[in-house]
Amino acid sequence: MPFLKLIVGNWKMNGLTADSRDRAIKIASSIKENKTYPFHIILCPPTTMLSLVAEELKGSSIGLGGQNCHNQPSGAFTGEISAEMLKDVGCTHVIIGHSERRQQNRETSASVATKAKAAHLAGLVTIICVGELDGERTSGQADEVVTGQLKDSIPTTTTPENTVIAYEPVWAIGTGKTASNDDIRHIHALIRKEVGKLPILYGGSVKASNAGEILHLPNVDGVLVGGASLKAEEFMEIAEASGR
Repeated sequence: MPFLKLIVGNWKMNGLTADSRDRAIKIASSIKENKTYPFHIILCPPTTMLSLVAEELKGSSIGLGGQNCHNQPSGAFTGEISAEMLKDVGCTHVIIGHSERRQQNRETSASVATKAKAAHLAGLVTIICVGELDGERTSGQADEVVTGQLKDSIPTTTTPENTVIAYEPVWAIGTGKTASNDDIRHIHALIRKEVGKLPILYGGSVKASNAGEILHLPNVDGVLVGGASLKAEEFMEIAEASGR
């Protein structure tokens, strides 16, 4: 069986019942119509939409992912969600350490590692995010930052079957900026040396117009899509670009 590119849609804090259901139905229908697709899709809606989206994805090959989890299976952690809860509602994956959480919620790489370990123990595949800030990039620290995040964020429970790495340069998320092909080649080669056979995704203003080039670069095993994943048609164009 040929390698399938991994296309992950991170809906972030977007979507109410009607549009979330419509988006999931459209994407699931597209998958059912295409029997030879060279990609595998994971949808990561807000927590309140997980059950609804899980219902619409039944019978398809699409995976369901959470956007975060706690490092404990249960307890007095108001407002949090555990990996076991995600698994129970039908999730197969969970995003850990997204740059927005690292920046806005002050998550450290050490906390990312504990969450990833908890997710592994619950039977979830973790998508561990790493990436540098604009200032770190312009000062020549990108390699050092990404390498350090990898070393401190990946727990000992990690295997090529339960972990995916997503490189998302923070300066390219939601800004319309995209790392150059040379930038992506360089950082993904660096990550490959650190993580071996773990799949590596690129995230950072991925859209239909640039997905084809990005998905065919060396060491790019898929993409983590933000804003463009909110439009079912464009998201499917991104996925289908992996086979062109």
